[in-house]
Amino acid sequence: GSVVASYPYDDSPTHSPTGVYSKSADDEVFKYLAKAYASHHPIMRTGKPNCPGEEGETFPDGITNGAQWYDVEGGMQDYNYVWANCFEITLELSCCKYPPTSELPKEWENNRESLLAFIEKV
Repeated sequence: GSVVASYPYDDSPTHSPTGVYSKSADDEVFKYLAKAYASHHPIMRTGKPNCPGEEGETFPDGITNGAQWYDVEGGMQDYNYVWANCFEITLELSCCKYPPTSELPKEWENNRESLLAFIEKV
């Protein structure tokens, strides 16, 4: 896990594991939506999730192009965009994929304003 808003494309023409910016026709819209979420999240907006084992990982403005972060061939986010014209972003909300129940109130507080801001944009 991490704490970042990721946007299409997740797949790149070269299928390099990381580092390839895969721009969609609606890249500016996706960046706008991702920033709308990230800018209201206390950790995400720093661009430094500081996840164990990935302490040096950074995401400017708390967002990333999916393929630039890591290539995912055949992902649902890209499929829905290409075949159903759905504008989706992927929200990585925690360094831990399955946080303990005791952490959920804190996660809600971290994400409440971001969710409201995102809904307002939609």
